[in-house]
Amino acid sequence: MRGRKPIQRHIDADHSHICFKPCGIKGSELQRVALGEDEMEALRLADYEGLYQQECANKMGISRTTFSRLIESARRKIADALLHTKAIRIS
Repeated sequence: MRGRKPIQRHIDADHSHICFKPCGIKGSELQRVALGEDEMEALRLADYEGLYQQECANKMGISRTTFSRLIESARRKIADALLHTKAIRIS
């Protein structure tokens, strides 16, 4: 049994192939956290642009509850990477 077909999300900029890592540690020695492009766009709209969740959801073409799950997931991944010295890769 399959779920619903995913809704196409509107993403303004291509953030793929961007990676951040802690200073002084070789990338090959680090664990990685994968941040999806939709999560990156959610962070950009909410935290950088300072928009309300409903405005962000409208811009991305998704529901506010879906946006809420996206931003929560993205923030958790960022916190994990910062607290546990992991690299962040946007894919």
